[in-house]
Amino acid sequence: MPYIPTIGLEIHAELKTKTKMFCDSLNDPLERRPNVNICPICTGHPGTLPVINRVAVESIIRVGMALGGDLPVISKFDRKNYFYPDIPKAYQISQYDLPLVFGGILNGVRLTRVHLEEDTARLQHADGGDSAKKSERRVSLVDFNRAGVPLMELVTEPDIKNADEAVSFAKELQLLLRYLGVSDADMEKGQMRVEANVSIHPDFPGSPLGTKVEVKNINSFKAVHGAIQYELKRQAEVLDSGKKVVQETRGWDDVDQVTVSQRVKESAHDYRYFPEPDLPPLDLGKIDLKALKISLPELPWEKRARFLKEFGLSAVETESLIQDRRAAQFFEEAFSEFKLEHRTPGSREIKLLINYLNTDLRGLLAEKESNWDDSKISPEHFADLIVLISENKITSRSAKDILRRMSETGLDPHAILATEGLEQVSDAEVLRGMAMGIIAAHPQPVADFKKGKENALQFLVGKAMAELKGKGNPAVLQKVFRELLG
Repeated sequence: MPYIPTIGLEIHAELKTKTKMFCDSLNDPLERRPNVNICPICTGHPGTLPVINRVAVESIIRVGMALGGDLPVISKFDRKNYFYPDIPKAYQISQYDLPLVFGGILNGVRLTRVHLEEDTARLQHADGGDSAKKSERRVSLVDFNRAGVPLMELVTEPDIKNADEAVSFAKELQLLLRYLGVSDADMEKGQMRVEANVSIHPDFPGSPLGTKVEVKNINSFKAVHGAIQYELKRQAEVLDSGKKVVQETRGWDDVDQVTVSQRVKESAHDYRYFPEPDLPPLDLGKIDLKALKISLPELPWEKRARFLKEFGLSAVETESLIQDRRAAQFFEEAFSEFKLEHRTPGSREIKLLINYLNTDLRGLLAEKESNWDDSKISPEHFADLIVLISENKITSRSAKDILRRMSETGLDPHAILATEGLEQVSDAEVLRGMAMGIIAAHPQPVADFKKGKENALQFLVGKAMAELKGKGNPAVLQKVFRELLG
């Protein structure tokens, strides 16, 4: 029987703040020593009082504004009560009925809410070693460095229809968070985690929605796709066998590529939510919402549409820039250095700019393990290099050598040309003399060319380029050889 999938996502992202959500312990995701950035508040000592991190609140509001969500007049925090070793207080400070953001939309998917809470500690499961007793060989350790880190939770409506749409949504959200500067959202580092609510129902009019299953432990986009695909297949097999899908929480096993049952799914009443008594309600009227709105950068989808129209790039070329905000900024700054005649959408200079940026420049950055801010190559000097290539003053081979020297010295390409003699040789008379010598030294390719074998001409041009150490103008060389060979 055919089934209709219904999928919603819950996405958590750790915010980039100096301190944690309710205390002044450092929020440092790079800290590898356990239990260093902790204090009595984030470790749940009795008698301690939380204080709201204003920057975290403003970060969520900016996300909500970018997504077109509604901001309530009053928001508040609530206690979500449950016991687990990574919850030091036996409750989590979260938001229930009055989150910071209601609604919104992204990639055509409606949003239910965006709220703010504190992250949990991190559990590490280890082997106690052969010397330990059998009952003690498996141990679980708790690192509280992450406990209390500001955590955004975004919940979608069940508008997603397949795994591809889910991955596309998650990627666009990650991009937005990075553009806003509120989170690095690195899934490999656990800074962004995805949970998928998946159900299916028979494809006929009036069929009620199916039983929802929540899949946790999804820590990569590949895993998001795999987990949803597997769960859709599993639920279809359950229904086809005449059984009912059980409402439960399942985990994604990345090794075996399956979902595994963890526990029966809790409902909201199981958490016994009630207003956090140690924190006052948030009056959003006391926050400068106008200033936060003005602080929003050009958003990814806005930049994507503008790049396609303004520069005449392909969708693939545009996406290669949009996915890295600093690369897009470097591209625009370099473009601004072009003369007006080079700025026509789809011009040779623009095509060279995107190609050399995506291949040679990115390659150098990766080789040196540096980023756009560390590079000695300025957008202005990079634009000068592109113009030299476009005007056939240097060869592609020389351009690569010059770019490497630029990355080492920070010099502009003209200065490097002047000192290292890498300018392209395009003087036809100079090339003619060299070509005559090559013709005399290689009679067989000459004879082959006169018989109509074009590859023989490329051989002769290659010999000339070798003698010129790659600095000859290939187009001029071809013309000279053709003239000499009649």
